[in-house]
Amino acid sequence: MSSAAVQIAPTRSERRGFQRVRVKIYGRFMLEDRSEYPCQVIDMSPGDVALRAERPGEPGERVIAYLDHIGRIEGVVTRLTEDGFAMTVIASERKREKLAAQLTWLANKHELDLPEDRRHQRIAPRNPITVLQLGDGRQYQCRIVDLSLSGAAVEINVRPALGVQVTLGAMRGQVVRHFQDGIAIEFAALQQEETLDAAFSDR
Repeated sequence: MSSAAVQIAPTRSERRGFQRVRVKIYGRFMLEDRSEYPCQVIDMSPGDVALRAERPGEPGERVIAYLDHIGRIEGVVTRLTEDGFAMTVIASERKREKLAAQLTWLANKHELDLPEDRRHQRIAPRNPITVLQLGDGRQYQCRIVDLSLSGAAVEINVRPALGVQVTLGAMRGQVVRHFQDGIAIEFAALQQEETLDAAFSDR
């Protein structure tokens, strides 16, 4: 572990008094009209968070987000960014302390891109045979050998480059690792177990 380990501690100064760290976390958020959209955290502190999202909220709009590792947070949109928006995190002092501890742990871990980590429950697909589609439309049959809410490992005869966007069944994601017989894919957003069960069930 690097000697420059990140330490985050809530301070007495509110707003901008928290250290923001870059963490790769997926989740979903709900706007005031109750519409829901996927998102990815760009950086976060116990007091605010910047989210990448295709459908940003409006400044002043109240948002509820459900983030992997973090759980539910609430806040208000403070500004729009090029690829999303920033929002405050409305929380008690105790909640902020918990967030600081969670962010410290996440910031000092380098396992978020590893498909074999065991943070998420493994799911046994009832039908492991499915189709992988590349961005140019080419399709290849593959076999799911490992499946979780955040990604999958598949046996396949082709090896798309790391970072290439793919669709596994109906799940969008990107290639994050190669192994001897196939590739590992990280989904674009954290999935629900029911969604995966339906997507890879016997037809």
